[in-house]
Amino acid sequence: MLPDNFINANRELVVSMAEKYRLPAVYPFRFFVTSGGLLSYGVDVIDMYRGAASYVDRILKGAKAGDLPVQQPIRFELVINMKTAKALGLTVPPSLLARADEVIE
Repeated sequence: MLPDNFINANRELVVSMAEKYRLPAVYPFRFFVTSGGLLSYGVDVIDMYRGAASYVDRILKGAKAGDLPVQQPIRFELVINMKTAKALGLTVPPSLLARADEVIE
């Protein structure tokens, strides 16, 4: 799934349809996996908000927004839902589990 406001707003429906049709799907954010999705790999949203807060602080202290450099995400996270993997009959390789930031049992 690509990050999209429609998909994000309807994540429960999207995840339940993937489950119903037994479709393994990779999602952009961890909240899909905590809702029952198989796997997510994407930016760490909390880390991005922290970066945004530092920009707000700098702007409130007088910096011009146009003079601030563009920030790129630097932290990404991999979250795997093992319950969903088992329900789909998938075996997750140990090397992938070792790289995961979080494994939901």
